[in-house]
Amino acid sequence: MEQKKLLNIASEFQLTGVAQCVKPLGDGFINDTFIVETDEKSAPKYILQRKNKNVFTDIPAMMDNIHRVTEHLKGKISEFGGNQLRNVLTVIPTHDDRFYYLDEEGDYWAACVYIGNTITYEKAESNEIAYNAGKGIGRFHLMMSDFNQPLHDVLPGFHNMRMRFEQWDEAVRNDAAGRVKSVADHISFIESHRKEMLDFMELIENGTIPKRVVHNDTKISNFLFGKNGSVECVIDLDTVMNGTVLNDVGDALRSITNTGLEDDPNLENVSMNKALYDAYISGYMSEAEQFLTDIEKQYLSFSAKFITFEQVLRFLMDYINGDSYYKIKYPEHNLVRTRAQRRLLESMYRQI
Repeated sequence: MEQKKLLNIASEFQLTGVAQCVKPLGDGFINDTFIVETDEKSAPKYILQRKNKNVFTDIPAMMDNIHRVTEHLKGKISEFGGNQLRNVLTVIPTHDDRFYYLDEEGDYWAACVYIGNTITYEKAESNEIAYNAGKGIGRFHLMMSDFNQPLHDVLPGFHNMRMRFEQWDEAVRNDAAGRVKSVADHISFIESHRKEMLDFMELIENGTIPKRVVHNDTKISNFLFGKNGSVECVIDLDTVMNGTVLNDVGDALRSITNTGLEDDPNLENVSMNKALYDAYISGYMSEAEQFLTDIEKQYLSFSAKFITFEQVLRFLMDYINGDSYYKIKYPEHNLVRTRAQRRLLESMYRQI
């Protein structure tokens, strides 16, 4: 995108100073992200994002969620000895006080303050990093535990296993790509866990497991670490909604504890690293112990199995459907993903 257009978009937001330079930042899979510098030397840098309207169909609702959550966090941060500008995202409004800008092409944009002097990780390189990542999301959940307002459901059906099984049954019945017979063993594996997964889902549906504010994308790259090793800020709040915090724990454990790649073709590489698991849970509970209910504590370890199972099911379902959802790099990519995630899940069942 040309610099002039990006500068014009940046100028729609209440920045300190006038935008002088807009550069791409990172290689996001969903949003297009840029860093903005202004002519005001004492001003912070800013993050400018074009939100993916194909993934998020109601971006005004998403931005309302983000605004309300970050405002609540800013109100709580002093209780924890934190810094409002470094430990919580600061969303920048437009000149008409909206938290998004809609351009002439129908694209939605949002801006926030850039938090510098931080470190990001693609994987947990030590038990200490895993511990601090757990502590970071635990602190986020703790600070949001007294937030009682309903949030917009920006991704309907997200982590809804009952809905996933309805889609699964249709996929197996239709056999669109003629692959069902070739994956009979994997189908049997899915079916052997159906009752267990739906029983857990029922606890969420009937309120036995409470709904809270959930981040919903707790891979380790969504945490900014300080140079002392602690989490400075939880970022990428696009998917923040009401749900069970167990999904955040499970999603983090699926990615952090895997000794191999999500799509590792060599299954010998794949297992759950129990030391990283223990470190993450320890860090999480150092913050979350005080607000979790007994039933939530009981299902902490199961959360990792639940989310990993969901990925096995979704990768295999997409393979059966003819690879219509996930991007693939070669014809059996989704099947390779299925095998790798199944191996990880089997390792979890052996260890936790």
